[in-house]
Amino acid sequence: MHVVIFEGARWHTFAPLSLSRPVFMLKTGMGTLLDKQIRHLRPTRLSLWVRPEQEPFVRERVVPKLAIPTTVNQPLDDEPALLVNGRTVHFAQYEYPPHEGVATDSEGTHVRSALVRIPGLAPRDVAERSARWLKILELPHMMQQSRLVSSLWDLISWNEESLVEDALRFRETVATRGKPAGPYHLVNDDNVFLGEAAKLAAGVVLDASKGPVVIDHHATVGANSVLHGPCYVGPHAFVRPLTLIREGTSIGIASRVGGEISNSIILGYSNKAHDGYLGDSYVGKWVNLGAGTTTSNLKNTYGEITVSMGREQVPTGRRRLGSLIGDHVKTAVLTRLMTGTYVGFGSMLAGNGAAPRFVPSYTFWTEKGAEAYRIDKAIEVTQRVFARRDRGWTKTDEDLMRYVAAAAPRVEGTA
Repeated sequence: MHVVIFEGARWHTFAPLSLSRPVFMLKTGMGTLLDKQIRHLRPTRLSLWVRPEQEPFVRERVVPKLAIPTTVNQPLDDEPALLVNGRTVHFAQYEYPPHEGVATDSEGTHVRSALVRIPGLAPRDVAERSARWLKILELPHMMQQSRLVSSLWDLISWNEESLVEDALRFRETVATRGKPAGPYHLVNDDNVFLGEAAKLAAGVVLDASKGPVVIDHHATVGANSVLHGPCYVGPHAFVRPLTLIREGTSIGIASRVGGEISNSIILGYSNKAHDGYLGDSYVGKWVNLGAGTTTSNLKNTYGEITVSMGREQVPTGRRRLGSLIGDHVKTAVLTRLMTGTYVGFGSMLAGNGAAPRFVPSYTFWTEKGAEAYRIDKAIEVTQRVFARRDRGWTKTDEDLMRYVAAAAPRVEGTA
């Protein structure tokens, strides 16, 4: 079946993380939304529909890693196609309907999935919600077979469930590999999964009594660290000695973490290497949280947490929520982040006291207040960061950073 994964018109609600990636590349559990979509939809042919500015990134960084024929932003041909919203989360094998139809969100205004034959339908129809696109909503209704993510805090809330589902698949790749002997302690070791060359130092406790603990290939867990499942430590990641990782936590590839982390998603190549608490938060790539950086995830009133987006206060329906931190953010030592803090792409926090609850992208904040962080300076710093990890710099990287600088003011309500 030809499957089309499309971003849709609401990608901006996942800022700051969606500023620099398509929605379907957001992480949940051990992989991306796209990973789960491909696994459960089983396409024989795949199309990805994204913002034009994201097309080079998808062609260069996403398509080469896929094992099925994939096109980017190509209109439909005469073949029937299953259109799938990029913000769907799939937990079970999809059953294809026998005829054309549509599954929508609860309001009936956005397509969750649809089986159609509409030659010429294109990404622009989705982005502009053209009459041709809206006509899909009139098709016979199909059974819903996925969840539709409405916010980043949905992904935080569902991360434990995603981790369990992904661990079952990971188990198949390591089922015949025994666990090396060592001076560490495993609780419910049948639910502990170690990838190739994973290293556990002396005194490590992996507690899988409440869910699986997965230490991926070439990851290292330092001495006397305690990890409670369900949790995941990605390939080549390093967990520093004396670290406490609680349930619902995903650590991305080559990240370095320490202190205490609970119910949070950290994407690849980010550092939270020192003491400090990170709870109920979503952290982008290439982030560096300075020593002692701490998030609050619960109001003193125990009331509902809102997230500031420019002048708008977005209700979350949650009583626990930490921070939403975009790619390339850096914080100084002892930075304090209050409940529901939004820190935009490429910002630097170097002030005393609690940081503002809304920090727009490309902002430099100190005790003197906030000022714009020059894009050329941000690019220069990022090039140095990449070089420290032996990561080359490409035109796609620069174009993406400049696109975010142009798009963020509109998305974040500061234009």
